[in-house]
Amino acid sequence: MNASSGTPLWIRALRVAFGVLGVVALVWIPLRNVDTATFSTANYFSYFTIESNILAAVVLLIGGLRDPRGHRWQVFRGAVTLYMVITGLVYAVLLANIDVMLTDKWINDIQHRVIPIVLFVDWLLVPVALNITARLIGGWLLYPLVYGVYSLLRGPIVDWYPYPFLDPRTQGYGPLAAGLVVLVAVFVLLAYGVVALGGVASRWRRSSATLSNP
Repeated sequence: MNASSGTPLWIRALRVAFGVLGVVALVWIPLRNVDTATFSTANYFSYFTIESNILAAVVLLIGGLRDPRGHRWQVFRGAVTLYMVITGLVYAVLLANIDVMLTDKWINDIQHRVIPIVLFVDWLLVPVALNITARLIGGWLLYPLVYGVYSLLRGPIVDWYPYPFLDPRTQGYGPLAAGLVVLVAVFVLLAYGVVALGGVASRWRRSSATLSNP
């Protein structure tokens, strides 16, 4: 299926359902802790997980309610899919046993497991063939880069870092820099993977449609 073809209604309905679920998970902790002195709204919204889940909810709800088909939307959709893949993999590999302010297991599972899988599966079910270019990959990775810079600049000011691998206080700047280089390399590979899988799935669907409608 390419960007110009319509998305099946059952997929659009599931997008809306999971989008609403994502919104509920996003607002649950801030609303519950609105009167808690130790809760920091600024810190909460400074997690990559939270920011990427906000983008995911936007993509799911707009994709379900309006089903945009333009190239720019598909590029944005692919970028958010990448961010959710990053969220899921980084959590599984580096953060599964770390406190990331999501003490409610159901919220933690939704934001780190369910929504990343939903975005990835949606990308395969309604794929788009995008050209793998340095401009596309660089554009997609601009947000994680800006996020990393923001976290490192804000950290010393508020004496708080969202993730251990971004905290120079416990490891020093040398190991931190080396770790970030590895992460960037992994992110580049993941970006190429998202584009490539979208292309493969798109070609497969076109071939299937041709065979079923000779």
